[in-house]
Amino acid sequence: MVDLRGALADAAGRIAEYREHLPMAKVTPIAHRREVRLALGELRDGPAPLDDVIAELVEAASPGLMASAGPRYFGFVTGGSLDAALVADVLATGWDQCAFNEALSPAAIAVEDVAGAWLKDILGLPSTASVGFVTGAQGANTVGLAAARWSVLHRHGWDVGRDGLAGAPGVRVVVGAERHATIDRAVRLLGLGERSLEVVPALSDGAMDAGALVELLGALEPGPTIVCAQAGNVNTGACDDLAAAGAAARAAGAWLHVDGAFGLWAAASPRTASLVDGVELADSWACDGHKWLNVPYDSGYAFCAHPDVHATALAYTADYLTGQVAGRELGGGDFVPESSRRARGFATWAALRSLGRSGVAELVDGCCAVARRLAAGLDELDGVEVVNEVVLNQVLVRVGDAELTDRLERAIQDDGTCWLGATTWRGERLLRVAVSNWSTTETDADLVVETIGRLRAQLTAASA
Repeated sequence: MVDLRGALADAAGRIAEYREHLPMAKVTPIAHRREVRLALGELRDGPAPLDDVIAELVEAASPGLMASAGPRYFGFVTGGSLDAALVADVLATGWDQCAFNEALSPAAIAVEDVAGAWLKDILGLPSTASVGFVTGAQGANTVGLAAARWSVLHRHGWDVGRDGLAGAPGVRVVVGAERHATIDRAVRLLGLGERSLEVVPALSDGAMDAGALVELLGALEPGPTIVCAQAGNVNTGACDDLAAAGAAARAAGAWLHVDGAFGLWAAASPRTASLVDGVELADSWACDGHKWLNVPYDSGYAFCAHPDVHATALAYTADYLTGQVAGRELGGGDFVPESSRRARGFATWAALRSLGRSGVAELVDGCCAVARRLAAGLDELDGVEVVNEVVLNQVLVRVGDAELTDRLERAIQDDGTCWLGATTWRGERLLRVAVSNWSTTETDADLVVETIGRLRAQLTAASA
C-alpha cells in the first residue's frame, strides 16, 4: 500500500531543507541539461514504487536546479516565493482544483474574486475592473490585447469574433521603441502582425516619449488604434508617462494597454507610486505575480476596465459545460485562454494575506534600496560604471567593451556566488542586475559588488 502521507512529509522535508540552504548555496547549477537528461534514465516496462520514483527524481534533478528562489539570483526580474505563497501553492496542487468556473470549484473562483480585488486595491486600478489569473506577463499582455482588438474593431463596425480578421479594418498598435518583446509576440499571436506596429521614440531612460506619442496619435487617420505603454523598462526600470498616454489615447479614441509586468508594483509603495501616476486611465493592464509579489511560477494577472469586453473576447460555452449559463457572475475561465487550469489564486491570496498593504510596500521598497546600494558600490569600482538612474530595481553596469562584458558574464555565472546576465542597451553590451526577491539583503548586494570587482580584475589581469 502506498504511504502517501509519508511521501508528502518527506517531500515537505526536502523542500524545507532546500530552501534553508538557499542563502548559502551556489546559485549556478552544477549539471547541464544533457547530464540531467541522462541521469533521468530510460522508460521502464513496469511500475516503480513511489519512494523510488521521488528519490530518483531528486537525485537526477538536484544538480540541474538553478537557485533562482534564493537571494542572489539577479538574472531576470523574478522573485522567489514567500513562505505563505509556497505552502498555499502546495495545497493548491494537492487539492487539484480546476479553476474554470464555480461549478468546478467554488473555492478556486472565490479566492480569485477576493485576491483580484486586493490586487486592484494595491495596484491602484479601478475596483470594477475584471481580473484573469494567467501564467505570466506574456499571457496577460495577450489577453489585454485580445480585448483591445475586439473593442477597437467593434467601434468601427466589425465583429472580429464572428468574422475574423480577413477584410477587417486595419488595426494600428502604437508602441514604444523600448517595449518588451512579449508585446510583439502577442501582436503576432493575435493575427495583427508586426506591420501593424507604429513605433514611438524612447527617451534617454527608455521610457516612451510622451510628446512624440501625442504628435503621432494626432497625425493618424481615424481608425482602430491600440496604444501599448509600459510600467518598468526591462533594462532601466523607467516607466512611461501613463497620465499623458491615457489622455492622448482617450483623445484619439484609442485603447490604452499597460504592460506592467513588474513596474506596476511601484503603485504599492508611496515612495514609488508617482512613477505610475495615471495608471487608472488605461483600459487594460498586464502584471506578473511571480515577479515582485514573489509567488511561485506560473502566476500573472490580466486586468480589464471593461469586463463585458474582456469576457466577449475570451469566454466561451458549450452544452456540456455545467455552470456556463446566461446571467451568471463572470469569473475564472471567462477571462483567460485556458479552461483546464490550476487554481493560481490560492498562492496570490496567501501572499497578500501574509504581507498586507504595508508588507507589499516594504517588499518593493526593500528591493529598490538594495538596487541603489548595489549601484553605489559598483560605481566605486575601478573600470565599472552604472549607466542608468536607478528608479526601481534595475541596474545597468558598464564593465568594459563587449568582449570583456561577455567574458565577465560567463565568469560570474560559473563562479556561482550570484547569477546575472548581460544585455544590449543602445548598442552597448552591459551587465544587467534585477532585484526582486523578498529575501535579498544589503549583504547580498555587497557580495555582488565584491564578485564583479574580483572577477573583472582577474580577467583584465589575465589579458594584460
